[in-house]
Amino acid sequence: MSRVFAIANQKGGVGKTTTAINLAASLAVNDIKVLVIDSDPQGNATSGLGVSKDPDKPSLYHVLLGDTHAKDAIRGTDFEGLQIITADKNLVGSNLELIDLNRREYRLRDRIAEIRDDYQFIVIDCPPALDLLTLNALLAADSVLVPIQCEFFALEGVSELMDTIDRIREAFQHPLEIEGILLTMYDDRTNLTRQVAADLREFFKDEVFRTVIPRSIRLAEAPSFGKPILTYDPRSKGAESYIQLAKEVLRHEQTRKSAQSPR
Repeated sequence: MSRVFAIANQKGGVGKTTTAINLAASLAVNDIKVLVIDSDPQGNATSGLGVSKDPDKPSLYHVLLGDTHAKDAIRGTDFEGLQIITADKNLVGSNLELIDLNRREYRLRDRIAEIRDDYQFIVIDCPPALDLLTLNALLAADSVLVPIQCEFFALEGVSELMDTIDRIREAFQHPLEIEGILLTMYDDRTNLTRQVAADLREFFKDEVFRTVIPRSIRLAEAPSFGKPILTYDPRSKGAESYIQLAKEVLRHEQTRKSAQSPR
């Protein structure tokens, strides 16, 4: 059974898509089969992995709102072991179109059930909103990974998201876990960054990843070339950071499996 992560934060510009692309690639480099599901109508994870938004090929829209099976919407990337279900402009109207459907909140979970066992990890890149697409992602996921930029309102924003996660757990009886809070665009030269990081670690304790993602021009450039940072600049600090994050995620998974196994 695979582990499904939703990468979510209702605030934009915090590194969700960068994390989805580069965490997925860093896991795949360990001979692990990984699927990225691009659930953001902007389709940045799709283009960031160098996959064309071809209107003649099925995308997440067709999986959620049509009769397309998830397995028929999967496309390969240039990165070995890493595949994607793409997003395109059709997804923009899906929030309205989902409203009248039966089990509207569970469409994604129901549709990926048939392919879950084909992958060790499935990474869902959520839109920067708490809408029906994000709700579908959170209910399809086992855990949520929350990227946070170290800025003044970071603690307030993540607290709101945690409240939302609590409401989802209660309303849908869904045991959604916190995979971790990831500090992104980290610049340790500024007092504000260091203070926000200290506040987040004090408040959320072990839920904050030890790995931090640095502010990096190379990380920002890579998606425009349709490449993860491991392909674009494998020696960069950004590449090193996402490799460390993947190792931390794999350690979490090992600890979780050990705790679940019978004595």
